[in-house]
Amino acid sequence: MAKKLYDAAVKTGSYTDNTGTQRNRYENIGVVMEGDNGPYLMLKRTFNPAGVPGNADRDSLIVSLFKPKSVAEHQASQPPRAEDDDIPF
Repeated sequence: MAKKLYDAAVKTGSYTDNTGTQRNRYENIGVVMEGDNGPYLMLKRTFNPAGVPGNADRDSLIVSLFKPKSVAEHQASQPPRAEDDDIPF
């Protein structure tokens, strides 16, 4: 059975958050998996590396690998959702 090792992402830009801190914006383009025969990369079929901004003098781009968040970490990073009963009318 395959196991997810990393999320693969490319930097698509940057922005300034509400505290004034410069942050990078990433797009997830695939995953690195560990299978029975070793690790492999699965890319989104629609990913086009020509659309990634970068240095025009280079013919390569950087793909960053991030450890996947656990389900609990992912849910904790999401803003809380209001229940239908909590919405004032």
